[in-house]
Amino acid sequence: MSELFNNFDKIIKKRLIISIIIFAAGMTLSLCIHQYNILDQYIQLVMMYVGINIILTLSLNLINGYMGEFSVGHAGFMAVGAYVSSMLSVRFFNNDIGQIVFPIVVLIGGICAGFVGLIVAVPSFRIRGDYLAIVTLSFNMIVKSGLENVDSVGGARGFLGMSRLTTLPWVMLWTFIAVWIIRNFVNSSYGRGVLSIREDETASSLMTVNTQKIKVRAFMLSSFFAGIAGALYAHLIQFISPRSFDLIKSTEMLIMVYLGGIGSIGGSILGASVYTILLELLRPLGIWRMVLMPLLLVILMIYRPNGIMGLREFSFFKPAIDRFLRNK
Repeated sequence: MSELFNNFDKIIKKRLIISIIIFAAGMTLSLCIHQYNILDQYIQLVMMYVGINIILTLSLNLINGYMGEFSVGHAGFMAVGAYVSSMLSVRFFNNDIGQIVFPIVVLIGGICAGFVGLIVAVPSFRIRGDYLAIVTLSFNMIVKSGLENVDSVGGARGFLGMSRLTTLPWVMLWTFIAVWIIRNFVNSSYGRGVLSIREDETASSLMTVNTQKIKVRAFMLSSFFAGIAGALYAHLIQFISPRSFDLIKSTEMLIMVYLGGIGSIGGSILGASVYTILLELLRPLGIWRMVLMPLLLVILMIYRPNGIMGLREFSFFKPAIDRFLRNK
């Protein structure tokens, strides 16, 4: 028995060391690229878009993929994070904030988005069925219409004046944090509860799973990271408007989730990366790229309905116990 525990302990330590090495290598590389301009500014911009989209895809996949619900208004939570962080930067800090204060501003934007997610989740999950899709769709429309009619945040003209504080190292750091937290959440007891809800919510409740509590917490976590992505996005392009967070933006998130594969962290990373890079490669086609991308998704759904990864996962993102039992 002691030998089994020792072997399991070795697997955990090995995975921890690998995680630290990957994190350190990724952060070092991003810092060098940013500091010494190793890559072209356009390539760095695309890399930052990829990172932001990975955070968005992971957040939505937690609800649509792992929990089996259907949210279509995540752009609304992204808007909350973007506008709150931008207002803090411009109005309260007079844009005189450095790279040290910036993560606090981003964090506050994410927390506000998570709190709004709580407000949306509590009434939505009191009933079952497809009502979450209706509620989140309505929420997205309310946020967009509300922002268009509030002059203090620029109204329909949009809001600008933020410094460009989002850099490749910051995007890389928040992407690592999002992957780490969501992976640990999915592999925790809460994550097992989320998966059981996807398979059979009635059976889960009968097996003493507090489905209401788990749903709300998962939705808050998902909204939080959507707000983080919104804050990073706002301080990257330095201009936001209600049109940036309409239903089309929510649809793009859905495409990335189902392109990579539902219920898969690796799929979310792959789907966001492929979609963002393809969108840039097809830019010479102009408006036709917005026709070609959904067409590619339709073809993928016909021949691979579960996405590129499907319900599979890279072994690195699986619990250590799975690898331990497989080796045995």
